[in-house]
This record gives sequence, structure tokens and C-alpha cells, in this order.
Amino acid sequence: MEPMTLVLFIIGFVLLTVGADVLVRGASELAENLGISPLIVGLTVVAFGTSAPELAVNIQSAWANQPDIAIGNVVGSNILNILLVLGVAAVIAPLGVHKRLIQLEVPMMIGVSILLLLLVLDGTLNRWEGLLLSCGIVFYIIFSIKTAREIDAPSDENEKKDGKSGPLHLITQLIFIIVGLGLLVLGSDWLVNGAVVIAKYFGVSELIIGLTIISIGTSLPELATVIIGSLRGEQDLVVGNIVGSNLFNILLVLGFTSLIAPGGLAVPHAAIVFDMPVMIAAAVACFPIFFTDYLIERWEGALFLTYYAIYATYLFLNATQHSMLGAFSTVMLWFVIPLTVVTLIAFAWQDFKKVKD
Repeated sequence: MEPMTLVLFIIGFVLLTVGADVLVRGASELAENLGISPLIVGLTVVAFGTSAPELAVNIQSAWANQPDIAIGNVVGSNILNILLVLGVAAVIAPLGVHKRLIQLEVPMMIGVSILLLLLVLDGTLNRWEGLLLSCGIVFYIIFSIKTAREIDAPSDENEKKDGKSGPLHLITQLIFIIVGLGLLVLGSDWLVNGAVVIAKYFGVSELIIGLTIISIGTSLPELATVIIGSLRGEQDLVVGNIVGSNLFNILLVLGFTSLIAPGGLAVPHAAIVFDMPVMIAAAVACFPIFFTDYLIERWEGALFLTYYAIYATYLFLNATQHSMLGAFSTVMLWFVIPLTVVTLIAFAWQDFKKVKD
């Protein structure tokens, strides 16, 4: 292993951390300067930026005629964003959830996830279906801009008091956001490439590398952003980034990919019968958890992390056709999942009665 590989790995980690800090700082101040909620900035500007790695990977996959990578990248990233990224953020600090997310974005995320599954039941995501998804993100962005000033916007008095308004400061914030996104993409690329080389050097199989390092790689920008955002107390930005990123991944990334792919995208049967239902289940799980006191508690974040570990374990057992696969699947199907569903419903019902009273 060349020393430069280790150097790039370390530099990539540093760039990722610095980029996330710069991005969160710039996005937060941009929202304040424009008088809009950080939630909207997280749902649009930051979400689009952190989805850039997925878009880049999918464009390359489309031209290289690798539809499995394109589909798996988006579906896997959406699962990981909720279970791992949001789980980590909630464990760091309980996250407040804006009512708008419950009323609009989370149902929309569930809806587009179900729509994607319905569109690919024939085994293909064709160009017309890709156009439909792409139009969806355009309408969503327009709607978000129109409603940007209607929710918890910073007051003009606070802006003047802080002295952070004006064209010059606006340009500075935009530069912060662009630089932050650039550092995130570059840092995640170097970190992933370095990690793959290091893993191979120590004899780790390509299967394990693919199931761990590569699958997490395109979600590193979201992970870094939510960690820094949580530490800085930017809760709306954090949760908005995750939900918005999932919307962008399906509507923009998959929609655009199927438009440029020759003949559309062929969808693997395994993704239709397993991974996409898991993606939908993760999206649906957000609703009762977000609804309970409009707060994601640490234990709920830990629950998300546990489910990601279970999902990753299943992928490993299935890929290797391990002898424990049958027993593992049975325990999941008849015990863990029903118990979790009942618990979430009980908490949601308890909170609903509390609000009603």
C-alpha cells in the first residue's frame, strides 16, 4: 500500500468534515439573510447538493449500461439516509421535527417511494416514467420556493440586528455553500477510494467492501452534514436535508438517469421484491416516529441504527448464501418487525391522545 493512499484517506476525512461545517454555516446564514426557514434550505439547496454524488454515480452507470448500480445506488442511499444517517444524528442529539414535514414532505416521500415501486413492477423504468419523476422534482422546487417565507422565517429585526444582510453577505454565503459542497464531494471520493485500497491491503473481500464502504460512500455528504448540523443545533436543516435528499434521489437522480439511459433502466427483480419494500418501510417508519411529540428521541435513533445493522446483515447473509439466512429471516419476519410495528403504533396512539386531550 502506497503512503499516498493513506494520506489521501486522511485528507478526504478532513475535507469531508470541513466541507460539512462550511456548508451548514453558509446554508444557515443564507436562510437568515433571505428571511426563510432553514428547513426549506435543507429540503432544497442542501438536499440537492448532498445528492450530487448519487447523481454523478448514476450518470456514469447509465452511460456504462450498469442499471443495477444505478437502481441500487438510489434505493440503498434512501434506506441508509433514514436508518443510518438520521439514526446517527438523533443519537448525537434529539431532533425536533417541523410540522410541515409531517404534513407534506414525509407523506410525499412515502408517496414517491410507492410510485417508484409501481412504475418498475414491469421490470423497467422507461424514459416516459423518468420524465414523470423529473417533472415531479421541478414542481416540488417551485412549490417550496413559493412557500419558503410562510414557515418560521427569521424576523427582519434579527437580520438587521446581526448586520448580516446585503448583497455582499449573500454572495459570501453562496460561496460558502458552493465551496462546502465541493469539499464534501471531493472528500467523500478520496475517503472511499482510500478506504477500498486499505481494505484490500488487509485482505477484506470485495463483497464486504461493496456492502459497506461503497454503499455508504455516496451518503457520506449527508452523514457529515447531519453530524455537523446536529452539533451546531441546526435541527430543521438536518431533518430537512435527509427527507429532501430522499425526494431528490428518486425524482431527480433516478428520473434523470432513466431519461439518458439507452432504453431506460432495467430494474433487478431482487430490488423490486426486497430492497424497494424496505425503502418504503423505512419511509413509513418516519411518520409515527416524527409524529411523537414532533421529536426524534435518542432511543428512536438507536432503533433506526439497529435496523440498518439488521439490513446490512441480511445483505451479507444473502450475498454469501450463509446457512444462517433462513433462521435470520424467520426471526425478522415473525418477531422483530411485528414487535417494532406494534411499539411504534402504541407510541403514536399515545401521542395522538395527548394532543387530542
